[in-house]
Amino acid sequence: MALTAGIVGLPNVGKSTLFNAITQAGAESANYPFCTIDPNVGIVEVPDARLDKLTELVKPKKTIPTAFEFTDIAGIVKGASKGEGLGNQFLSHIRQVDAICHVVRAFQDENITHVSGQVDPISDIETINLELILADLETVSKRMDRVAKMARQKDKEAVAEYDVLSKLKDAFEEEQPARAVDFTDEQLKIVKGLHLLTIKPILYVANVSEDEIGTDADNPQVEKIREYAANENAEVIVICAKIESEIAELDGEEKQEFLDDLGIAESGLDQLIKATYNLLGLATYFTAGEQEVRAWTFTLGMKAPQAAGIIHTDFERGFIRAETVSYKDLVEAGSMGAAREKGKVRLEGKEYPVKDGDVIHFRFNV
Repeated sequence: MALTAGIVGLPNVGKSTLFNAITQAGAESANYPFCTIDPNVGIVEVPDARLDKLTELVKPKKTIPTAFEFTDIAGIVKGASKGEGLGNQFLSHIRQVDAICHVVRAFQDENITHVSGQVDPISDIETINLELILADLETVSKRMDRVAKMARQKDKEAVAEYDVLSKLKDAFEEEQPARAVDFTDEQLKIVKGLHLLTIKPILYVANVSEDEIGTDADNPQVEKIREYAANENAEVIVICAKIESEIAELDGEEKQEFLDDLGIAESGLDQLIKATYNLLGLATYFTAGEQEVRAWTFTLGMKAPQAAGIIHTDFERGFIRAETVSYKDLVEAGSMGAAREKGKVRLEGKEYPVKDGDVIHFRFNV
């Protein structure tokens, strides 16, 4: 399953620079608003040390990592919900992504124009969040007009939906996003059917200057972003988009030496992937054989047949058993054969919830 995350932000906050760095897709990046008019989509391989270790053990003909899809979306401005700037394109493109990575400028640079004339991360965040809320308010208001008549006729489904719409409308008028509203499981099904922008999980990406990477605790702008995000139970990661551009050009030991020199444990890309996986409740399982070792992205809580269906629908339709061993047990054993001898390989059935790091061989028949 391909994960899609939309990179959003005001013009000139560094989102296209970050996109270029992590995908090396060459999206245009320039010091003026709206340089990214159409969404640029880039597929990046997900780095996973476990995949490298499995390759060492199995020695397959090829190794295939799982993929992560980023969409760089046109910079938004105040009034986007009413079509200002490139608002209509922005809103239509963001509806198509699973999660939002909101890049916020937390650096000073007189050579890079800020759309509002000064660096104010909270104002920037509120500008975009408000535009998304206003767009959702319009969606909900239109839907209420259509549902109201049926609700007055005591149609049970219409009454339930109208209650949810009213709850959302009240929240939006208080400038609260849909994800901040408490819903029952049944109500949440109705909400999901509305395809709202503010129900999407969000991650804030604070973009700092080169000399602040690794020492962001001294950056008051980052602290403001963290305080704001905490009120939404949202996560914040700190990156320097400019440095990510340099890291993207390095391989292997050179990359690690560069990170060590900077005093950071992992690149912004690695941080972004881990944080977004966590945001969406995603994990990775592996298949390993002579032909290939491969990583697969799945949703935590998914049962074995559904996880098998990610590989091919026939795997799910004809599912029999999942021959499973944890990554840790396999590495400790040294080989699949040794893992079997130690009783670490299990046969799991249709109700088995797949776990992160499982190495699985699916048995099926169609």
